[in-house]
Amino acid sequence: MRVDLFDFNLPQDRIALRPADPRDSARMLVVPSGGPFEDRIVRDLPNYLRPGDALVVNDSRVIHARLSGRRFRGALSANVEATLIERLDASRWRALMRPAKKLAIGDRISFMGHGGEIDARVEAKGEDGEITLAFELRGPALDIAIEQAGVMPLPAYIAGKRSADARDESDYQTIFAREAGAVAAPTAGLHFTPQLLAAIEARGVHLYRVTLHVGAGTFLPVKADDTDLHRMHEEFARLDAETAQALNDVRAGGGRIVAVGTTALRVLESAADDAGRLAPYAARTRIFITPGYHFRAVDMLLTNFHLPRSTLFMLVAAFAGLERMKAAYAHAIESGYRFYSYGDACLLQRSKT
Repeated sequence: MRVDLFDFNLPQDRIALRPADPRDSARMLVVPSGGPFEDRIVRDLPNYLRPGDALVVNDSRVIHARLSGRRFRGALSANVEATLIERLDASRWRALMRPAKKLAIGDRISFMGHGGEIDARVEAKGEDGEITLAFELRGPALDIAIEQAGVMPLPAYIAGKRSADARDESDYQTIFAREAGAVAAPTAGLHFTPQLLAAIEARGVHLYRVTLHVGAGTFLPVKADDTDLHRMHEEFARLDAETAQALNDVRAGGGRIVAVGTTALRVLESAADDAGRLAPYAARTRIFITPGYHFRAVDMLLTNFHLPRSTLFMLVAAFAGLERMKAAYAHAIESGYRFYSYGDACLLQRSKT
C-alpha cells in the first residue's frame, strides 16, 4: 500500500511532554467496530471488559539506554551521544550515535556518568547512524554500569523539547516492568495504576504477561513509498507455555483477548497459528501488520495515539480499519487528545471486515 495513505497532520501542541497524573486519568477514545466514538478516561476501561476476558500486558523494562561521552582518536577527542538500540551479545550493542559520520572503526569511546566511566570501541558502522560498540565490560557488570551511567531514552519528539529528569525514572516505566531490555517504553502500559488493576480484577478479568523488548525502530517513520518496500525492525519477543495455554483456554471459554499495546499484540500474533491457537514463543519477530492482515489472536487493543506514516499507525489501521482510524484521529485532534508516549489512549475493537 502507498505509505502516504497513513499520513495526517498533527499540531505540535498535541504532543504530550508529561503523562497524566494520576496515570489512569488519561483520556481514552473508545472506537467500536461500528457506531459513534466515545470519549472516556482510562479509569473507565473495566466497563468495556467482560468477566472471563484476558488482559495481556508487556512486562519489558526500559534501561538507561542514552549515554554521553567522548570519542578518542590519537590526540583528538570530541563529544558524542549514543542511544543503545539492540544487545548483540554479552559485551556488544548496536547504537545510534551522534555525530555518527565522524566516527571511525577503532575509535575509543568513554561514556561518563554518575557511576564512573564505561569504555567501548567502535567495531562497525552501518546505515542511518548505526554503530556497533564493543564494551570492555560484559554481562551483568556491563548492565549495571549502563544503568549507572545512562539516562532514560525519551523519544526524540520529547527529548527535542526537554531533557530527561528524575520524574521520567518512574513516568517512563510501566508498573508491569520487570524484564530489562527495552530502549523505549511499551507506552499503553503507562496508564495503569494499582487501583485500576484492582478494578479490572474485580470485574473477573485475568492479567497475563508477555515480553517484547521495544526497540528504537518502533518510533521511526516509514521512508519507503510503498509498504512492500519497508524493512521492518526486529525485536525479541517471548510468550511462555503456561501463558499460551491459559490464553487458549480463555478463547475456548468464550473470553476475549485484550492486548495492552501494539507490543503485546505483536507477541501474540507472532505466536499464533492460522487458527488462532497460541504456542510458546521466544524469538526475534519482525511481524509487519498493515491493512489486509488477518488477526488471529487479539480481539481488542488498548493503545496510544501514534506517529503519522509509522508502522504503529499502520497496525491500528489494519486492526480497526484505515478510514475508521483516520476519522478517530481527526476526532482526537479536534477534541484535544494528547498524542504519543506520554499521551492519551484509545480502545479499539477489531474490525469485523
